[in-house]
Amino acid sequence: RPIEQQTVDQIVDQVMKIPADTKILLLAPVVRGRKGEHIKELDKAKRAGFARVRVDGILYDLSETVPMDKNSKHTVEIVIDRLVIKEGIESRLADSIETAATLANGIVVVSQVGGEDLLFSQNYSCPEHGVSIEEMTPRMFSFNNPYGACKTCSGLGVFMKVDPTMIVSDRNLSLSQGAIRANGWNSIDKYNSVANMYYRALGEKYGFTMDTPLKDFSEEALHALLFGTGKEKLSLTRSFAAGSGHYSAAFEGIVNNLERRYKESTSELSRSEIESYMSVCECPDCRGARLNPIALNVTVGGKNIDQISNLSVTEALAFFDRLKMNKRQAQIAQGIVKEIRSRLGFLDSVGLNYLTMARGAATLSGGESQRIRLATQIGSSLMGVLYILDEPSIGLHQRDNEKLMATMKHLRDIGNTLIVVEHDEDTIRNADFVVDVGPGAGIHGGEILYAGDVEGLKACPGSLTGDYLAGRRAIPIPARRRVGNGAALRILGAAQNNLRDLDVTIPLGMLVAVTGVSGSGKSSLINEILYKRLSNVLNGSRQRAGAHRAIEGIEELDKIIAIDQSPIGRTPRSNPATYTGVFNDIREVFAQTQDAKRKGYTASRFSFNVKGGRCEACQGDGILQIEMHFLPDIYVPCEVCKGKRYNRETLDVKFKGKSIYDVLEMTVDEAADFFANQSKIARKLETLRDVGLGYIKLGQPATTLSGGEAQRVKLATELSRRATGRTIYVLDEPTTGLHTHDVAMLIRVLERLVDAGNSVLVIEHNLDVIKTADYIIDLGPEGGSGGGQLVAQGTPEEVAATEGSYTGQYLRRLLDNASCSAQ
Repeated sequence: RPIEQQTVDQIVDQVMKIPADTKILLLAPVVRGRKGEHIKELDKAKRAGFARVRVDGILYDLSETVPMDKNSKHTVEIVIDRLVIKEGIESRLADSIETAATLANGIVVVSQVGGEDLLFSQNYSCPEHGVSIEEMTPRMFSFNNPYGACKTCSGLGVFMKVDPTMIVSDRNLSLSQGAIRANGWNSIDKYNSVANMYYRALGEKYGFTMDTPLKDFSEEALHALLFGTGKEKLSLTRSFAAGSGHYSAAFEGIVNNLERRYKESTSELSRSEIESYMSVCECPDCRGARLNPIALNVTVGGKNIDQISNLSVTEALAFFDRLKMNKRQAQIAQGIVKEIRSRLGFLDSVGLNYLTMARGAATLSGGESQRIRLATQIGSSLMGVLYILDEPSIGLHQRDNEKLMATMKHLRDIGNTLIVVEHDEDTIRNADFVVDVGPGAGIHGGEILYAGDVEGLKACPGSLTGDYLAGRRAIPIPARRRVGNGAALRILGAAQNNLRDLDVTIPLGMLVAVTGVSGSGKSSLINEILYKRLSNVLNGSRQRAGAHRAIEGIEELDKIIAIDQSPIGRTPRSNPATYTGVFNDIREVFAQTQDAKRKGYTASRFSFNVKGGRCEACQGDGILQIEMHFLPDIYVPCEVCKGKRYNRETLDVKFKGKSIYDVLEMTVDEAADFFANQSKIARKLETLRDVGLGYIKLGQPATTLSGGEAQRVKLATELSRRATGRTIYVLDEPTTGLHTHDVAMLIRVLERLVDAGNSVLVIEHNLDVIKTADYIIDLGPEGGSGGGQLVAQGTPEEVAATEGSYTGQYLRRLLDNASCSAQ
């Protein structure tokens, strides 16, 4: 209903409906959620003769100093009157309400002592329900502000709740076989355990035994097991040393038990354990909208702010283009709508048209975050600015990359300078000036090979970038495509996010590329559905897989491994040697030396993580952290070991004249030659060489490795393991941050994994990877709500011939050019 003004008489009538004998305070909110100490307001109230004030819910006497932090938001309410609800107070109540409304611009708060506060407004209220609201302000539409946030979920929109699907490991198993994985309820091996006692009692009542598979439980029995028997009691038997005890008690259910223990527990370890059985669920009041009912009932063009925020950029542009307003509304909103259209247009111009405006920042990729910041800069229309962009093409399909290129050129044309760190060939070809650094990586790099236009770079001797641009080097298209091993995974009814009830077949024993424009549903299909489901079944993990009906063919595999670009360790103690396991073998070699045997040293002596061999002054870190209080901490080499991490006695042990510290300082290439006669070590080091990491040091801290380097260390570790031929590897945009030469090495590594009989599944935009794949699954055709469909599947040649596939369109050009070059 339209809101209208509330009169004093109407407010009096509603206050008098409060139960008799209730004590109330009449308050005038002169300050609502504003920062400051508000000394003026307090002095004014004191001079007006008022004696008390409520600040942030606490009552103070105005004769005392009221504590308020000037940097925090406060609500200051003057106490106008104190009353008890009874007949005959109407006149005094009306006077007090009028006084409060005058002081607080028409707002009156009635606080029931020991109860809730009621807000009344002379300005805005619903004539049917009598609900009062304050004047509309931007903060009412923010879930980060208490005036707009849903009270139930505090503006989060979700809760963490115990998920029954995470508790039950496999419904094909019985209780005695471990169907329930929750801690405290899986101790069925002890006959006298509490879990076993309840299970037996439930079985007697609902007709199952400890050996009945959960899939054969009646619906009533399964519900009682998970959610309890309510007030109905079970007959329990428990054995004691003196005999057996019989008693009855209600069963609260495994889900309810875990939720109660989670709320009551003060132990972080216990709460963390229970959290592993929880998943995110929608707030029942706001339904995930995060705002309170008042904010959600305000609409523009028939939609509330949550509905508008959940439109994609493309849909939002269409919505505001169609928005009809009368003359008065247009006069108010004209400037605002123009600004909204402009900002949405900037997001569209950098290839982010598929994103919804409500998308969480934590779910954005690095490239998406960077392009959002770029869109902000376009809107500022600044000139004379130097912009530095680090690989802005990350996560972009070739179609969207063209939009990004046009945006960067626009920034240049209005008088700015852009320095772009990039490996993308199209970006390099469109650059006005190129600086090429090399010739190799790590210790083999660090030189400026060329600085000038693109044509000059093509002719630059010794430049790998120039070689690939000029065509002297190229990633070849395979002479034949693998046909696989005849087995396949089949995802049925994929419906996560924007996927539209897809059935997708993934052949095994091949290099399979999943392609499509940004936001087409690739990550939803592979990361959210396939990886999580297979990880649960094959690796025993506890993750909630995305919406789907079933996945067939899992029995063809024995494990699934995701190889991403996340760090191989989060502290300097982790390094390539420790991650690949080669450091264990190196320590064994040192332990076999005559010096070590004579001194009684074992392999643990040569670990910088264990007391005995390490330097205790720095505990094996080699560096000391010095706190600078108001400045960032600084790190200096340890004065005792001089950064060598080990004590003198350990460093005195030498193998072929080198200490353990000397070995950690070797590059992979140097170490491979040094340990050439140690076959176990040499094999692992050779795999690091094969993936192009011969230049990194064995002891290089994991925190200093790039994402691409970390990914290749993981690949090298997998290559060094004995192949089972039944493993599927999942990689999400593995070419991120890689030069074309590094991409060539990556492809060779992936092909080795496939040649060993394994399956490799790659989500990718890079055409060099896509053209070498044996099979392509192309999603789209657009991003966001325009995607989620299977556009094409088959060999690269088959996808290239498919009309309506953006990937096929760009792939066709590449295959045609390669064909012309071959002729």
